[in-house]
Amino acid sequence: MNYSNWCDWHWQLKNAVRSAKALQEAFNLNREEVLGLEALATRKGLPLQITPHFLSLMDKTNEKDPLRMQVIPRINEFDWQPIERKDPLGEKDHEVLPYLVHRYPDRVLLLATDRCASYCRFCTRKRWVGQGPTPRLEHYVQAFEYLKKHPEIKEVIISGGDPLLLEDEKLEGLLAGIRNIKSIEIIRFDTRVLTFLPMRITDALVQILKLYNPVYIISHFNHGQEINEETKLAIAKLIDNGIMILNQSVLLKNINDTVKILTELYRKLTFLRVRPYYLHQCDIALGTKMFRVPLDKSLTIMKQLRGHVSGLNVPHLIVDIPGGFGKVSLVPESIVERNENFVSFQGFDGEISQYPLD
Repeated sequence: MNYSNWCDWHWQLKNAVRSAKALQEAFNLNREEVLGLEALATRKGLPLQITPHFLSLMDKTNEKDPLRMQVIPRINEFDWQPIERKDPLGEKDHEVLPYLVHRYPDRVLLLATDRCASYCRFCTRKRWVGQGPTPRLEHYVQAFEYLKKHPEIKEVIISGGDPLLLEDEKLEGLLAGIRNIKSIEIIRFDTRVLTFLPMRITDALVQILKLYNPVYIISHFNHGQEINEETKLAIAKLIDNGIMILNQSVLLKNINDTVKILTELYRKLTFLRVRPYYLHQCDIALGTKMFRVPLDKSLTIMKQLRGHVSGLNVPHLIVDIPGGFGKVSLVPESIVERNENFVSFQGFDGEISQYPLD
């Protein structure tokens, strides 16, 4: 492989690992991974794709590497549980037009592409992502017309797939079409290019995003190991040009489900001026049982996290209610006793103290 074009995002995509053979050249695969790749080869579904950049961040000698476990198929991925859903967030039920989801009164979700730089095995849209059909220009135009007819919509969340994989010209056309609708105030991009493909954040892309501000980037970092010098440069380039970044993580079993790992991640992000925003419970997409952390453990982690880092570093713990009924924020229970005069609170370290009711 010729690495002279490493910083070219098109080169990264062209040279991404997409086959079991290529993966076996980079790793000593364990039995679960071998069986997972064999199963993937015989079934339709979420494809295999890992950028050279993300591959370079992994410890290839460690089969429990937290990055490796996110993107390499394992046989458990095909062990579907009765409770799991093909469309866990009920997006099809709220789809008012192809690729346009209107679930909340004041905002819509526009699925701009089905393509990603790499594919997370816990993806909530694994029913469609990486497999098509891919949205076309006509679908964007239909979405613009819908937005014009619904001035109560103030915010457009552009997701996919990964919308920042669109070429600059197409991306600018999309942004221009949305910004021409006077009632739209905020544009958000849900993206994982800062994790998988930070070289996508070119000067040209930054200028396009800057032109249509306010534009928010919702990044997706799950582990501090995902952040290297190339990532830091891409983050700084966006923030220095007035583009805010908030991060959403997914709480993943045996990958980032400890206070230590999350503390390191959130401190690192805050230092880089990225605001920890959401920590998601893993959605109940098909084959995600191996990733899901029990709710009680998630709440314990959040309680301890609050005591170990400042509020700047603490995200909201979120469950997206299965069936498309919206997000709820989970907060660890701090009230341990209540009487007619006082409420007793327990702090993160276990100490209990009273506070008057009036």
